[in-house]
Amino acid sequence: MSHDHDNHDSPESNNRRRLLQGMAALPLIGLPAVSNFARAANIPTAQVNTTKLAVTDTEVVVGQLHSATGTMAISETGSIQAEQLAIDQINAMGGVLGRKIRVIKEDGASDWPTFAEKSKKLLINDRAACVFGCWTSASRKAVLPVFEKENGLLYYPTFYEGLEQSKNVIYTGQEATQQILWGLDWANTEKKAKSFFLIGSDYIWPRTSNKIARKHIENKLKGKVVGEEYYPLGHTNFNSLINKIKLAKPDCIYAVVVGGSNVSFYKQLKAAGITADKQFLLTISVTEDELLGIGGENSAGFYACMKYFQSLDNPNNKKFVEAFKAKYGPKSVIGDVTQAGYLGPWLWKAAVEKAKSFDVAKVAAASPGIEFKEAPEGYVKIHENHHLWSKARIGQMTMDGQFKVVAESPELIVPDPFPKGYQ
Repeated sequence: MSHDHDNHDSPESNNRRRLLQGMAALPLIGLPAVSNFARAANIPTAQVNTTKLAVTDTEVVVGQLHSATGTMAISETGSIQAEQLAIDQINAMGGVLGRKIRVIKEDGASDWPTFAEKSKKLLINDRAACVFGCWTSASRKAVLPVFEKENGLLYYPTFYEGLEQSKNVIYTGQEATQQILWGLDWANTEKKAKSFFLIGSDYIWPRTSNKIARKHIENKLKGKVVGEEYYPLGHTNFNSLINKIKLAKPDCIYAVVVGGSNVSFYKQLKAAGITADKQFLLTISVTEDELLGIGGENSAGFYACMKYFQSLDNPNNKKFVEAFKAKYGPKSVIGDVTQAGYLGPWLWKAAVEKAKSFDVAKVAAASPGIEFKEAPEGYVKIHENHHLWSKARIGQMTMDGQFKVVAESPELIVPDPFPKGYQ
């Protein structure tokens, strides 16, 4: 059926719209290695792939392993999208060592044994040159033995508790000293917070984060923890917790609630009259992705400590936000982990081109010192411990589901996954 009379749907206007969208979605984000691209493209496959990875003369296979379904999908969808955007941009520039990236996507389905099983498939059956994946620490811990045994390479995008370092993982999110400690110091200095009520989802990351937070509050800030509570992932009834908070009257609610549970938690806080004009709340687990579900009216005025917010005002970020919205729609939002997901493919490309090889051991060895000057967060660099130098920032939640940046660390914070006195 012809729609030529309808200007909006004519083939010409469709093509033009697609072309414009395609152009908008591909800002020219160049990496230092790009200048060597022409020479690198001619390296024979036998030289760049000595460990039987899925690499041909024209293509390289990578894996993507996130929760597209289940309680973690609210948080992980952004990472899936950002990694795909980076891969599309890299392919539009000619790929990696002259080879286009082909992605095999697997769904961890918010279930840790499933993550382990899918990671085996990607490394053993699909021979993926690297995998961009996981979100929760539970999923990362589930796949780690597989990556170490099969010598795979994982790019992990989530802020996490630290206390880990592996030659098989590049951690593109923050560890505890870059988020937990810096954020608590800010709460103490700027908000005069002395008493804290710690809340978390019941698995390794929130529990370890709060253990680190408690040590910092008690030993360094000379403050007091007046409550500590945990709830299963997917939990939706927080009324008894809210009563405990009201009785304890903390200076600060310190929230590490993860995934879909956040929607219920913040709506119930508001219904109980706990709003930002009466109560200071600091979270390390709510980004723009979760705010989409929570709604600005249920969270405005509360604070989060992250390294990235969509509202960051710099040229790199403007390009990134524009490209992301061109690809995923004007209503799409970008959170901290989404941005860290976007870094993965670029950092991998730079390391592969520095190593002139897809071999995991060579790429891992080439990674320390890799810089990404075009990172939306501003600038990042890979440390020898496989974590990134990053800044910490505090954002205040706004009615429109965004964050207003109110504080920023003056310098990049050196990653320290094993801080003394916090083990």
